[in-house]
Amino acid sequence: MGRVFEQDFWYWPAGRYRTLHVYLPNGYDDSDERYPVMYFFDGHNLFFNERATYGKSWGLKDFLDNWEKPLIIVGMECSHEGNARLSEYSPHKRRMFGQDIQDMGIQTFEWIINDVKPWTDANLRTWSHREATGIGGSSMGGIMSLYGALAHNDVFSKAACVSTGVHYVARQIRHDLAAATLSPDTRIYLSWGEHESGHVRKGADPATQSAEARAEFDLVDRLERRGVETYLYYQPDGYHCEASWEEQDGRFMDFLWRNRRW
Repeated sequence: MGRVFEQDFWYWPAGRYRTLHVYLPNGYDDSDERYPVMYFFDGHNLFFNERATYGKSWGLKDFLDNWEKPLIIVGMECSHEGNARLSEYSPHKRRMFGQDIQDMGIQTFEWIINDVKPWTDANLRTWSHREATGIGGSSMGGIMSLYGALAHNDVFSKAACVSTGVHYVARQIRHDLAAATLSPDTRIYLSWGEHESGHVRKGADPATQSAEARAEFDLVDRLERRGVETYLYYQPDGYHCEASWEEQDGRFMDFLWRNRRW
């Protein structure tokens, strides 16, 4: 079975330490093999229920222990102080919950690319090139993952953007996409659940006629016109929670890393 260890790591944008939750695949300690790497936001929610904020994780360790492709996961823990996570995980200035959110996500990516990734490549047996590097997250972490695949496409070739809430940031994402230089081998997984569809007219189908559906379809069209391969998944009875995201583990990992669709 794979193993998980934790590493304190200086997060200079906030002047605080953050914990990295690192998964090493089965066989890592018994070979000289190198592995691709996927970086995840909200790393404390990935592997174990007892470490997850709301007592439920994505179950990624159990999934990866039984999955066919071995890889390394680096989960980056967020701030747990007030609403600091919103700014740390926002690449855009915006207003949420009655407060102004800063675009610290830009600095967070500088930290990932210039500090976390070099540490990972220096201390673990990785394949460090772009084609072997992905990024993923949910909610604000999904927004960050999408931004990372667009703004830093030279680093990340794959992104899992789960429960991203595209309709809240559609204008900003269109701006990011217009400014992006994209490689045609880019893969982006996007998803939303039935119970996080945004405004839906009475009697309308949330899978096709909700605010989130319209924003997701528009984004996918724009991405595919730029040559990006996408997988858009609507989760019936899906909620904005780890239990719903765990159900997607195999779906987004198979698409991103094995080019397989469910």
